[in-house]
Amino acid sequence: MVSGVIKVDALLEKMTLELQNYLKARAIENPMIIGIRTGGVWIAEALQKSLELDSPMGVLDIAFYRDDFTRMGLHPKVQPSILPTATEGRHIILVDDVLMSGRTVRAAMNEIFDYGRPASITLAALIDLNRRELPIQADVVGEVMLLAADERVKLTGPEPLSIEISKRAD
Repeated sequence: MVSGVIKVDALLEKMTLELQNYLKARAIENPMIIGIRTGGVWIAEALQKSLELDSPMGVLDIAFYRDDFTRMGLHPKVQPSILPTATEGRHIILVDDVLMSGRTVRAAMNEIFDYGRPASITLAALIDLNRRELPIQADVVGEVMLLAADERVKLTGPEPLSIEISKRAD
């Protein structure tokens, strides 16, 4: 992978189409979309708009649900999660920017279940780095990227949304 910047518009269009088809095939109407702070929220906002969903969008800050909390300590920018409607019995589209180990998604699902038992959770990720540590797979992916060991990916935004790929500084 060459270092550089990738615009996400085409990836968002692809994800929108795949989500529309997925929701139609499963007969899911008006799901609640929830973004994982920060990049997942930016992607969720774009998908919420393009899917024209009526349901208000939710935001999760999974800092207290991480399994490495004791190693990392208190994150100084923890913000409250906002779930504007009940999750009990709702179909949820959970959105993250980069899916790597699966640990962030596991933490997000733990938090969602603390609010209630959803009917289903559909996982959408802009980028899948395919470096799983947990058996978590996205239902909708913008792009799968295989990075070299010394490369990293970062979503920047919210306007414009773009993906930066760069070499890690050691």
